[in-house]
Parts: sequence; structure tokens; C-alpha cells
Amino acid sequence: MSTIKDIKVPSLGESISEATVAQWLKKEGDAVVEDEPLVELETDKVTLEVGAPATGILSSVLVKKGETVEIGEILGKVTAGKAPKPSQEKPTEKPIEKPVEKRQESAPETVALSPSLEQKIVPPQLPKDGRVERVPMNRLRQRVAERLKEAQNTAAILTTFNEVDVSRIMAVRAQLKDTFEKKHGIKLGFMSFFVKACIVALKEIPAVNAEIEGSDVVYKNYYDIGVAVGAPQGLVVPVVRDADQKSFAEIEKDIAGLGQKAKEGKLSLEDLQGGTFTISNGGIYGSLMSTPILNPPQSGILGMHKIQERPVAIEGKVEIRPMMYVALSYDHRLVDGKEAVTFLVRVKECLENPERVLLEV
Repeated sequence: MSTIKDIKVPSLGESISEATVAQWLKKEGDAVVEDEPLVELETDKVTLEVGAPATGILSSVLVKKGETVEIGEILGKVTAGKAPKPSQEKPTEKPIEKPVEKRQESAPETVALSPSLEQKIVPPQLPKDGRVERVPMNRLRQRVAERLKEAQNTAAILTTFNEVDVSRIMAVRAQLKDTFEKKHGIKLGFMSFFVKACIVALKEIPAVNAEIEGSDVVYKNYYDIGVAVGAPQGLVVPVVRDADQKSFAEIEKDIAGLGQKAKEGKLSLEDLQGGTFTISNGGIYGSLMSTPILNPPQSGILGMHKIQERPVAIEGKVEIRPMMYVALSYDHRLVDGKEAVTFLVRVKECLENPERVLLEV
């Protein structure tokens, strides 16, 4: 006698109550094996797979691609039975597709328009010659938009700037890169220096590592550093845990691993939750200067930028040095201007004298 098993939306993690069906990996009538991925769900943080509750046949699909579902909702049903014969060919992985809003039959073929322009167009005035496509934001993009707007509406965001001469770091990397990579199996990058420098500054200015909770200030005596990266599904901020207790090599390995998972869309909820301070590197895209926006409820974010050779005055002489602008955006409700400037100066000192970071002095 066959048994019907429900495919249910699992617990999605802290503060997440709903998701969007990104795509079905199987269709009705397909043979499935227990725990085999059947459907991909997209939350505001990650994309996750829901597996088959039993071996048998996918007998019904109840929720279509693009629809919103809640925890515990039934996505479909599997008729449990005899295990199907394994296929000789391995199933190919299907890319996650963005849900596209269905248009009326009378709608013309369209092309993409930038979001900034689309916002200025009033729907009744849409051109009828096929130049506009309306695509709903995926859940991650919606949540990012909400959080960034929340940060602007809630926090008193200010930004302070400085510049860093990175010639000493470049010299250290050039001297140690081969030995470092041979010993640790990872390249010595810039990010580990910045993480270490920020930790020195955070310990000196604890308000930048704190957050406001109601009428209280929560000071965090641990250092989980978020590293903002661009992923195919949007901006994500995976977290390097207990960065103050890790070596340069451990930090580099963590960042490389998280970056790879972000590119493959395999970040877990645990990878993204928490974080006491964030570092964003716009320099990899060529940004010379920017004002990073806070990642709430954090009170500070450091923006790195492009390294560019510039003439600078060194002991009364003009020299060409590799320089980088750095920016600290902070919540002025909690962090005073003096504290913010001191924090950034301390970061600059550590980066221009990397021995200080290496020796933890």
C-alpha cells in the first residue's frame, strides 16, 4: 500500500518566516530518492534545497515557481514506494533562475532598463514599443533594500575618511608570499591585514563594535568580522568568526572559503548571521572613494578602495607611493566623531606599520 508524504517548508533560520520557490528540480511523475533535492527555496539570505521525504514518485507539485511560502507549508507530495532504478547519467545542476512576472498576452517583447530609470517611469506612460521589462526583485534583493533603507532611516550615519600608504604591506607580501603560500596553502592577501588592523582599533574604541538595543548599548567583547562580497543573487556579508583569535592564514582561508561559497550560492544561514563589524572592499571593482552604508544593527563599517600610485610628501620630499583611501561610516548615535576619527587613524597606523599588527602591539 502506497504512503503519501508531504514535502514541507523547513525551518528557515533566525528571523526568517517565508521564502520564494526559486525552482523545482524535479517534475510531477519523476522518480525520487529519499533526501534527494526536489525544490530550491530562496530566502532573504540564502538559497536552500528541500529534499524528498521518502523514496518513490513526485506525485504532485502544489506551489509554483515564484510563489511565496511560509514555514511548514506543503510544497508538494511524494508517493512512497519501491526505490526507482538509478539513472546512468548524473543529473546536471540547474542554475537558479529569478522568478519573472508573467505579462499579459498583449504585452510587447521587452528589454532591460536600469532600476534607477524604471523608478522614474509612471506605469501608464510606459512605452509600447518593447523597451521595458518589469522583473520582480528576488527575496534577497528585497531584504537588502529593506535593511539598507532601515539603516538610513534609523541610524545617524556619518562617514570619516583617511588615506593609507600601503607600500609596507606590499613589501611584506612580496617578501613572504611564496613562503606563506607554501606553508599554509593560501595566498597572503590584503584583507587579513585589514581585518587585523580593525580588530586593534575595535579593542581601543569598543563603541564601534557595539550596537544599540532599545535604550541599551550592547558592547561585544568578541570580534566576528563581516566581509561584504558580491554574489550572483546580490550583496551578502558572510562572517569570519572570532577573527581576533585567528592567524593571518586562518583569516585568509576563511575569507577565500566564504567567497567561493558565495559565488556558488552555497552560503548557509550560519555563515551570514551575526557579525559585529563589517569590511567592504569596493576597490576590487575600481572604486577610488565611497561612503559605505551601515549593516544594521552594527555601528561601523570600513570601506576599502582602489590602490593608486600618487605623489605624497615624505620628510620634505615628493615621492610616488601606492595609496588607498579608506572610509569609516558609523552610527553617530553611539559613536562620537572623536572616536570615529581615532578608530580610522589607528587602522591607518597599523596598516602603515604592519609589524605592529604582526606583533600585536
